[in-house]
Amino acid sequence: MRRLLLINPNTTASITALMLKHAEAAAGPQVAITTLTARFGAPYIACEASYAVAAHAALDAWATAIAPGQPRFDTVLIGCFGDPGLLALRQVSQLPVTGLAEAALVAAAAASKAGRFAIVTGGARWKPMLERLAHSLGYGEQLAGVHTVDATGAELAADPAAAQVLLARACNAAVRSLGVDAVILGGAGLAGMAAQIQPVVAVPVIDSVLAGVAHALHGAQQETLQAKQVFDFAWGGVSAELAATGA
Repeated sequence: MRRLLLINPNTTASITALMLKHAEAAAGPQVAITTLTARFGAPYIACEASYAVAAHAALDAWATAIAPGQPRFDTVLIGCFGDPGLLALRQVSQLPVTGLAEAALVAAAAASKAGRFAIVTGGARWKPMLERLAHSLGYGEQLAGVHTVDATGAELAADPAAAQVLLARACNAAVRSLGVDAVILGGAGLAGMAAQIQPVVAVPVIDSVLAGVAHALHGAQQETLQAKQVFDFAWGGVSAELAATGA
């Protein structure tokens, strides 16, 4: 049985539970999924400051997961559409590491016949952040645009019925205005909604959580990982678990 570590870098346990529900259904019984919710930070990541703190929270969760006595994992998935801490975790972990955004970009590129796709997500401040991330991961040319709705992912998750109507309209608007043939529905809180709105959207709609699980389980083939468990310096003022990874 493979073991997947799913880190939610925000502090909202209900979002963790939502992701786990859909991740377990996608992964099947041969995969054991353990979740960790950030011990500090923002209830929902929606700006540069909360994103920066979330990267720290993701590292802290990883350090907790590799503490003595904890089970060994085969792969790590960062459960935030924005992947805070992705490159840091990839550099220090022995395990394959991916995030919802990276996985969704891979899936959208594969689903798009012309190689062009769009992102639909909640929160206007995510637009430049996601554009920057796409460029850094090598998908800047394929990303035709980021279409945001005013509601945050947390607000959308709180009213799924209204969210589905709003997001379906946003996906169709992105298809019309950008001429794409695939759309990523990005956000941990939007898990499961892509399937609900797919019947009224003419192009494939990528669920970032399901894409994340699929890519994480395939991630043992990644070649960019560096096997390094211990930092060569001493941490100051961090949790005991993270401090234990330092010299």
